[in-house]
Amino acid sequence: MNEQYSKNYKGKLKGVIFDWAGTTVDFGCFAPTGVFIEVFRQKGIDITMSEARGPMGMHKRDHIRVISKYPRVAEEWKKEYLRECTEDDVEQMFNNFIPLQLAIIEKHSEIVPELLHALEIIRSMDMKIGSTTGYNTEMMEILTSAAAKQGYIADSVVCASDVPAGRPAPWMALKNAENLGIFPMQAFVKIGDTIADIEEGINAGMWSVGVVNSSNEMGLTLNEINQMDKIELEKRSAKVRQDYFDAGADYVIDSLAELKELIEKINRRLAMGERP
Repeated sequence: MNEQYSKNYKGKLKGVIFDWAGTTVDFGCFAPTGVFIEVFRQKGIDITMSEARGPMGMHKRDHIRVISKYPRVAEEWKKEYLRECTEDDVEQMFNNFIPLQLAIIEKHSEIVPELLHALEIIRSMDMKIGSTTGYNTEMMEILTSAAAKQGYIADSVVCASDVPAGRPAPWMALKNAENLGIFPMQAFVKIGDTIADIEEGINAGMWSVGVVNSSNEMGLTLNEINQMDKIELEKRSAKVRQDYFDAGADYVIDSLAELKELIEKINRRLAMGERP
């Protein structure tokens, strides 16, 4: 007789996988944004801040490719060059992107205010810390060094250039699981600040969480957050939350100050045999 059954993990979370810019460092995710605007400007195409931020979280080459296919940008490209943007164009812009990003990444390496306390909580719960990023290895050498000086050292760092494909593919998250020696995947919570981050966590079978205040999706500095009219701030925050939930996020938090409560909630659900 055939018997159908399922085995559910009922242990606690074992690891947190963070994104970098907009989640743990670079409040508002400003380091890449201006560079994307500049590489298109160099090709005679003006893109908006919103267009530059749209595909954030992807491998930077993929990010450039997506922007080039936006209808308005594609139309401007055809007017300028009398042809569509090609893969050679994308590769050239990516090659131009690299030195520009390397030149400014350290200036945008300050950790978000709540991170150090969040790290204490994670370590106190005997959990490991992984991380994923759309930056390449050369960029991350600068960023991880700057973050370490401020007290943030992840147990695992995986770049989009380390795996076959960046977000929304799950490979960076899964490579972290391998590096950390942790399974099953529901023993991880993935935290990021872009739609691509949310999709990455979902595709990896992890609890997927969006962070609002410091995010690329909000696109504001800490000072702008603090000075903004509360009604307007809540309106913008509500849209970001909804966008995350629409993308499939399990939870949305305003900041990493909510991490302890988040972990406890997920652990209670895991204890009942629930999955992401």
